[in-house]
Amino acid sequence: MKKIIVMALAATMLPIAAASYAADMKVGFVNTERVFREAAPAMKAQKKLEKEFAAREQDLQKMSKQAKEIQTHLEKDGMTISESERRNKERDLANLNRDFQRSQREFREDLNLRRNEELGAVHDRARKTIMEIAEKEKFDLVLEEAVYFSPRIDITDRVLKALADK
Repeated sequence: MKKIIVMALAATMLPIAAASYAADMKVGFVNTERVFREAAPAMKAQKKLEKEFAAREQDLQKMSKQAKEIQTHLEKDGMTISESERRNKERDLANLNRDFQRSQREFREDLNLRRNEELGAVHDRARKTIMEIAEKEKFDLVLEEAVYFSPRIDITDRVLKALADK
């Protein structure tokens, strides 16, 4: 009988102890989407990518413009030019469209690969910064995703500032 009373007492005290510990927990939240959008390293990575892929993007724009010019020429002068010249222009347009689509697909793939690499590096830096802040300020728990969070526990601004200072 004593065992049952002790176990019942322990069972009622356990939730009370857990609740009091949870009340003493220091919790923080980091909005990673905002970090990727506003952090200095993320913005630097974005500019680096834009610079790295600018020439290829311009080449794609030139190809697109050239294809439109050939298409316009065919629509405008298609009836007045010779049959062989029209076929040559149509073949040139088809080849140009095929090359454009292939180049555009390669561009997107390369850009996505590089973006993932750069964002991975930014994520690693942000994660280290979050860990440093959590240890320095003695957080018990820091979340990166939540359905709801109170602005009171949001430490995103501190993370952004720390990333900018580095």
